[in-house]
Amino acid sequence: MAAKFEVYKDKKGEYRFRLKAANGEIIASGEGYKQKAGCLNGIESIKKNAPEAEIVELPDTEE
Repeated sequence: MAAKFEVYKDKKGEYRFRLKAANGEIIASGEGYKQKAGCLNGIESIKKNAPEAEIVELPDTEE
């Protein structure tokens, strides 16, 4: 099984997505969207932009 995006409605009735790895582990999740189209656009944005995303390490902070 390859990685997959799952689209679902949360308890507030908003559309959300999660990206699951081949082993079923959730590796990313999206914000709530009022419209399904917005949720699908969020997925497309990740698919388009993630391969080019740079990795940035932030400095440690004390809490």
